[in-house]
Amino acid sequence: MKIVFFGTPDFAVPTLEKLLNQPDFQVLAVVTQPDKRRERGNKLIPSPVKTVAINHNLPVWQPQRIKKDTETLTQLRECDADVFVVVAYGQILSPEILDMPKLGCVNVHGSILPKYRGAAPIQWCLYNGETETGITTMLMDAGMDTGAMLLKATTPIALLDNAQDLAQRLCVIGGDLLVETLFKLENREIAPVPQDEAEATYAPLIQKHNYTLDWSKSAIQLHNQIRGFYPNCTATFRDQGIKIIASVPLGDAYGYEPTPELTEIYQKLPELSTISGSPGQVVSIAKGIGAIAQTGEGLLLLREVQLAGKRPQSGWDFVNGNRLTVGEVFGNG
Repeated sequence: MKIVFFGTPDFAVPTLEKLLNQPDFQVLAVVTQPDKRRERGNKLIPSPVKTVAINHNLPVWQPQRIKKDTETLTQLRECDADVFVVVAYGQILSPEILDMPKLGCVNVHGSILPKYRGAAPIQWCLYNGETETGITTMLMDAGMDTGAMLLKATTPIALLDNAQDLAQRLCVIGGDLLVETLFKLENREIAPVPQDEAEATYAPLIQKHNYTLDWSKSAIQLHNQIRGFYPNCTATFRDQGIKIIASVPLGDAYGYEPTPELTEIYQKLPELSTISGSPGQVVSIAKGIGAIAQTGEGLLLLREVQLAGKRPQSGWDFVNGNRLTVGEVFGNG
């Protein structure tokens, strides 16, 4: 099977590697986003997918706007590919491109469609407190993740999973599911299933305001925001910015089996629940772990933070380094 692979970030790498390791597949070329200037020195940094492609001596095409790039369109047409595989590429493909390969364009999407169509399905499913997500392979059409579905695979979401954890798990699942999808598609063992529009939800690009923490929200809402938009959620502390990178909502209602380090805290929950403070106020300090803050409903343990201009640090190092005391208040971001 002759394949052209479209993808850009780390999430797409395991799928590309799976294709390259299959003797029945031939990856003809890779299409990825143009190199971006990052880090110190403003150097041009290739995408993770480009790095893999170069290591395998594959042709790499990086159009600024693929729909308008006549050279890339000609190259794609001349490939005479059986299928285009698309994993987090970052540009919309035109109907002209979608019609080129014999078997169509197959997309690996990080949600259980038709839920969480769009650019950030992993982040928004965590933000909304979902307990399960997965991968859907689909035949692409001109809409935003609206194509007919091929195969699905699911995975549970644990209370302390963040977007990075979930993405690492899903990208491996996606690679395996795609290989199965392509074999079944070629052998006509899949009947594409149209999506139910009535069940569709959307996961738009994350905006800067999505990172702002509001301590009047409940502990579970704040926790889901922190892990969903990891590691960028912001608050204030002593009139300076701070990122809350990892947290734990404290309470038996969340169905979380405490790790050994948190067992003592959970044993003290009846005592802690009698303490009250204003939203964002530190009501207790868990020795060796970090500060416990009051929220609009429930308590939130701060396990990892990052002060503006500083490196990330554990909640306990933050407490010690800043001589944090009960009664101090974290402000909204």
